[in-house]
Amino acid sequence: MLNPSAPAEKERQYAKLELERRFLMARVPGEAVRRAGLLDRYIHGTRLRLRRQQWDDGTVFHKLSQKVPTPDGHPGLITTMYLDEAEYAALQVLPADVLRKVRLDVPPFGVDLFAGPLRGLVIGEVEFGSDADRDAWVPPVDAVAREITGDRALACAALAGADRIRIAAALAAAGLTA
Repeated sequence: MLNPSAPAEKERQYAKLELERRFLMARVPGEAVRRAGLLDRYIHGTRLRLRRQQWDDGTVFHKLSQKVPTPDGHPGLITTMYLDEAEYAALQVLPADVLRKVRLDVPPFGVDLFAGPLRGLVIGEVEFGSDADRDAWVPPVDAVAREITGDRALACAALAGADRIRIAAALAAAGLTA
């Protein structure tokens, strides 16, 4: 996977492969070790996500990420940098679709509980160190409703700014009901 926006010799110099699988969850698969409130701003016309992340201990991080998916919509490359308050404040004025959620750390899952019009939607993701680990991992059948890795309609960038009608249509296309 290469970044077509980068010079040929630097396609992966600053980015890493995002080796993850994503799932619509039937339930939270255990007790959360910790939780964070996330405010994601998907900047219009870009592949950029500006994130404010506040953990339950009060720690706050600000990040700017670029996600370059594979041509089939699966996770591809991700580049992330941490920002200070002033940098975050300068970027948060850019027009963006906003997504609010709570992230539960339930190893091996990061489980997102969505707020606003997406309340009730629960998506889990698991990150891996290698393609082999990703491909071999078997999710707990009782916790997972359906795998959605590569489903562009259910990617967080697509969900940002979505209303209940749009999410119902995406779920129906995935063979599920809202």
